[in-house]
Amino acid sequence: METYSFLRTLADSWALLLLTLVFVGVIVFVFRPGGRRAQKDAAESIFRNETRPARDRTNEEDR
Repeated sequence: METYSFLRTLADSWALLLLTLVFVGVIVFVFRPGGRRAQKDAAESIFRNETRPARDRTNEEDR
């Protein structure tokens, strides 16, 4: 039972601290100064080089 108690204590204290630090690190990374340009570029990357809507493939197969 001692192994269980040790792992339980480890999970209750250190794992909670680690996950909290990871969460805060992600939030700081997202809202860091100068990150707006990279985030905007990533958000608009799916529209890059798009000049017209995709063609409908079902109509091409019927021809």
